[in-house]
Amino acid sequence: MTEIDQGIQYMKEGKLEEAAQYFTETIEKNPDDPVHYINFGNLLLHMKDYDRASGFYKKAIELDDQAATAYYGLGNVYFEQDDYDPAKENFQKAIKLGLEEADVYFMLGMTFLYDEQFKLSLPYLQRAGELNPDDVDVRFQYGLALAQTQQLDQAKQTFNKVLQLEEEHSDAHYNLGVIALFDEDVDKALEHFDKAIEIQPDHLLAGNGKKQIEIMLEENE
Repeated sequence: MTEIDQGIQYMKEGKLEEAAQYFTETIEKNPDDPVHYINFGNLLLHMKDYDRASGFYKKAIELDDQAATAYYGLGNVYFEQDDYDPAKENFQKAIKLGLEEADVYFMLGMTFLYDEQFKLSLPYLQRAGELNPDDVDVRFQYGLALAQTQQLDQAKQTFNKVLQLEEEHSDAHYNLGVIALFDEDVDKALEHFDKAIEIQPDHLLAGNGKKQIEIMLEENE
């Protein structure tokens, strides 16, 4: 196992000080290799040390302006600080440079989603789902984006796919309940809200949805 592999292994094991020591040593031995700066940036990002992480990613880009994973890391730094425009730019740069992985498409989609540019989020979340079809979070966020753009039939199909992957997904049930209300299927909505509460008793949105339905039913009696 090389030193850099050992450093990544330390990160996976949560041994952050040991990882930092390995990355420091590899940079001292190979100061012109951008990979080591990217790995140290990833460690600092994990530690929420955004300023230093940004510096390491930028150093990697200075050494190799084609280092796609450095742009991806830098995009994450901006995303974590709710600075969405530079996050988008860096994720898009990483994709343009050939980083064809679900994570970068997912993060770009999430950046558009958090920036309330719902339509723009759709193709990236869709692509992330194509690259990683069994990822529950990717499917769920794609469903949210579809719902936000009023594509309720497709959103319903997507949330049902989420439940196929994870039966006990309370938020998928909640959103299916909301869609059922739009379809004026009160019984189905109540069924989904009840299921969401059964899975997560403190699910406030589902609880409120159920309460509103019960009030409505009482008024109609």
